Amino acid sequence: MSLFYSLLTLSFYSLFFSLLPHPSAAVPFIGATYSPSTSATPSHVAGAVSSLGLDSVRLKSPDPAAVRAFLYSNASVLLTLPNSLVPSLAANRSAAFSWLSSFVVPFFPRAKISAISVGDDLLSSSPDLSPFLLPAIRNLHLSLSDLGLRQIQVSTTFSFLSTLSSSFFPPSSAQFLEPALSNVISPLLQFLGDTNSSLLVNVYPYNVYRLRTEIPIGFALFQEQRFNFRDDLATGVRYRNLFDMMVDAVVCAIAATGNDNIPVIVAETGWPGASGDPTEADANPLYAEMYLRGLVRHLRSGIGTPLRKEGVAGAYIYELFDKEEAAGKQGRTGKQNRSWGILYPNMTSKYDIDFSGSVGCLGGRDFLVVKLVWLVVIFVLASLRF
Repeated sequence: MSLFYSLLTLSFYSLFFSLLPHPSAAVPFIGATYSPSTSATPSHVAGAVSSLGLDSVRLKSPDPAAVRAFLYSNASVLLTLPNSLVPSLAANRSAAFSWLSSFVVPFFPRAKISAISVGDDLLSSSPDLSPFLLPAIRNLHLSLSDLGLRQIQVSTTFSFLSTLSSSFFPPSSAQFLEPALSNVISPLLQFLGDTNSSLLVNVYPYNVYRLRTEIPIGFALFQEQRFNFRDDLATGVRYRNLFDMMVDAVVCAIAATGNDNIPVIVAETGWPGASGDPTEADANPLYAEMYLRGLVRHLRSGIGTPLRKEGVAGAYIYELFDKEEAAGKQGRTGKQNRSWGILYPNMTSKYDIDFSGSVGCLGGRDFLVVKLVWLVVIFVLASLRF
């Protein structure tokens, strides 16, 4: 009997301590992007971010009122500087000071401005402005330093399909395209390493799934099924979802430049809930919810990717409010109208998803309940002292 009692006691303490939080790598933040919309005031946007339990918001075309709405908010803010302003910031640091004086200085640190993206997918949407990108980034960084705001990161946003070579499968073969690699990306990565800043990349598994007909839909939607995996023979790792495969392709492309430790933030990701193109049957609410639910579960688990234990630093879901959006964001997808929002224009939720992931670190609510039930059973049996 004493052996049985000892085993029960050991099981009790094992389960008890397994329910306690354990030190681990930081869990990636989850945010959403917001573009100006006549259907929502800035205060409504801030309220929506808070009610959804999102950690951050990306303001794609910020104005002072939008930034002001996030004063004393728990959500951090990523500001995106329009492509059209890049040449002026590159030419004159006073332009950088002027922009910061309008969008950052009046609000920081009461608004948790974490980073600024100088331009948005500039290499593919405005390639003629690419020579101005690095000087603009440096001028903005120096201006922040002069203002004593060194904790705000400065970077820029790239598109996955427009920046990486078509041979990104397997991920170990991924490389950045020339001439962008030599002219912009390599010196930018050096800058990001020197300033402890992150690379911002738009990652859309939906667009890659449409381009690669051999990819199973379940692999793109985080569905763990028997044959939903892809192996990278060069690295010996197995991929269970397309998101990780794309992130590790970026990681490998960064490593190929000699920079191994640049953090990666997914500036945009999502799955369209509808499309104006009748051939896009996979753009539907069911698949959109499956993708977003899988994404949130995966990020909140903190397990990272096969090649980067810490995974991405965070990800922004595209986007906060539902509206018709001209697609082709990654350069090779046409101009179909797609609907990406996680909220309807009236601010009601489209999907039943807990973006806060409040119990994700414990392995899921159902798993937690099972553990608690077994804890009670073991405690009762141990008390009886058979």
